[in-house]
Amino acid sequence: MALVHKLLNGTYILRKCLKPSVASCPFLGTRSADYCSSSLEKPAAAPGKASSQRKTEGNLEGHHQREVALDITSPEDKPEVSFDKAIKEEIKDHFRRLKNDIVNHWIGPEGRPLHEVLREQAKVVWQFRGKEDLDKWIVTSDKAIGGRSEVFLKMGKSNRSALLYGTLSSEAPQDGESDRSGYCAMISKIPRGPFERKRFYDWSQFNTLYLRVRGDGRPWMVNIREDMDIIQRKDQMYSYFMFTRGGPYWQEVKIPFSKFFFSNRGRIRDAQYQLLLDKISSIGFTLADKVDGPFFLEIDFIGVFTDPAHTEEFAYENSPELSPRLFK
Repeated sequence: MALVHKLLNGTYILRKCLKPSVASCPFLGTRSADYCSSSLEKPAAAPGKASSQRKTEGNLEGHHQREVALDITSPEDKPEVSFDKAIKEEIKDHFRRLKNDIVNHWIGPEGRPLHEVLREQAKVVWQFRGKEDLDKWIVTSDKAIGGRSEVFLKMGKSNRSALLYGTLSSEAPQDGESDRSGYCAMISKIPRGPFERKRFYDWSQFNTLYLRVRGDGRPWMVNIREDMDIIQRKDQMYSYFMFTRGGPYWQEVKIPFSKFFFSNRGRIRDAQYQLLLDKISSIGFTLADKVDGPFFLEIDFIGVFTDPAHTEEFAYENSPELSPRLFK
């Protein structure tokens, strides 16, 4: 009788258990049933803690919503990218530049009246007053063939000049092919017109190259290239030496065009030809004096002018044996 009373009492308590799986086990005791019931019930928090918890949850939800709003861009805010529109704008820009070129051609050379151009005695072709002037140049070194020379180009103090600097190393690359190395160069980019047509500098009315530089006493080679549309002429150039004095003072360098000698693939040719000044494509400066160590060259401007005292047309002799086509 006592056993029946105990079982009935346990069953009555189990009916209060919230979990059906626990209620389906009538042989669990009172303590087990109370434990199941209490574990399933959510503990009641204090009023102060409950309000702070709700506030914290609200802040977290708001922060999460702000992050989602920042990460996800609405379709209206997405930038519209149209390939066809970009091509049309590019073509319009080229036609606009072509129109300006045609108008300038009818006015005169470079859009100026012809009488002004003919009276011009000096002209600044390149000057360095900002980053856009540096973008017209490229620098290169023997790193292109595995060497260790380094060269950099930046604006000088107060943005009034260009500073070419670096380190020269004559150590030959370990590639089994090259036995010589050690050069750094700065070369002007070929100017481009509408539809990427090549443009050229016409210096036919001038006879002297004019530079204002400041160096560290190293000798440089000044290289001038003509029109390179013909593949056989891509390695041809006209060169002359430029000796820097070193020290803090600027020097003005004047090199007559008649002094530039002809070379091909870096070798001076026996047959010398005169530099044609009506189709100049680029100018460059090369350092290759085989003296390892740091260097610098600061350039203010590069220009051309007419020296009335210089009457020499060509500084080098030719003969029918060396240049037969010149004596036909």
